[in-house]
This record gives sequence, C-alpha cells and structure tokens, in this order.
Amino acid sequence: MLDPKMEKALNAQINAEHYSAFLYLAMAAQFAELGLPGGQQWMTAQYKEELVHAQVLFDYVIERGGRVELEAIAKPPTTWPSGTKMFEDAYAHEQKVTGLIHDLASLALELKDHATYQFLQWFISEQVEEESTASDILQKFKLAEKDAAGLYQLDKELGTRVFVSPTVYAW
Repeated sequence: MLDPKMEKALNAQINAEHYSAFLYLAMAAQFAELGLPGGQQWMTAQYKEELVHAQVLFDYVIERGGRVELEAIAKPPTTWPSGTKMFEDAYAHEQKVTGLIHDLASLALELKDHATYQFLQWFISEQVEEESTASDILQKFKLAEKDAAGLYQLDKELGTRVFVSPTVYAW
C-alpha cells in the first residue's frame, strides 16, 4: 500500500507527464507551421513517449493499491519563433522533470518506500537520456539556425525518429 504522501506525489507526476505530452504535441504543431516536418515527427514521437511515462506511473499506483486522481492539465505554450527556441524550452522542461523525478525518489527514501524508490530508477535513467538528447539537438539547431541547408539536413535527421514504446522493467 502506498503512503498517502507518495500517492499524492505520484499523482502529481502523472499530471506532469500529461503536461509534458501536451507541450511536445504543441511543439509538433509549431514545427508543422514552420514547414519542418522532421521536427514535427520528432516531437510527435516525444509526445507519445510522455504518454507512456504517464501510463507507467498510472499502472504503478494502481498496482500498489493506490488511487489515481487525474487533474486538469495546464495549457502549454503554443507558439515559438524557431526550432532553436523549441529545443531550448524542451531542454529546460526536461531539466525540470528531472528535478520532479529526483524529488519523488527522495520522498520514497524518506518514507522508506523501497519498492517505489526501485521503480523510479528507470525514470531517473530515462531523464539522463532525455536531457542529453534535448541538449544535443539544441546544439545542432544553434549551429544550423542561420544556414538553410544545415536546417534542412537537421530536419531530415529529426524526421528519421520512429516512436518505439520504451521498455520499462516490470516492478
């Protein structure tokens, strides 16, 4: 059984993951408007990945006998002037999510909820990858932003991303 504090915190993270999904879907729409279909495809895959994260947390709360309480999702921004700005915001957002996941892990340790602490290790590792990827693409956008050929090539590269549901270990 989940401690009420842990249950509340996990529910907040489910909400945060849904917000992340909507943020990336909004970015996908902006990439489409900017005529960058590769960026649109990349962000759409990211949107789907965030939904998987929310579902994994949802399933875990249920598995532990908790109650999932979904909250309203805040409206994400809907316009960005460039791909560079979107990836600046995506990188900053992933850093924020990393902090949220670390806070969950700290709470699990404080409550001596070792099962939840172990469960969160996958998310901790995932956030290392999320931050690294966003940072790498941001650097590429900074290099390509004033070069049409470079931007075209980067967009093609982003368009090769295919969504594959992440493998989350069974807890």
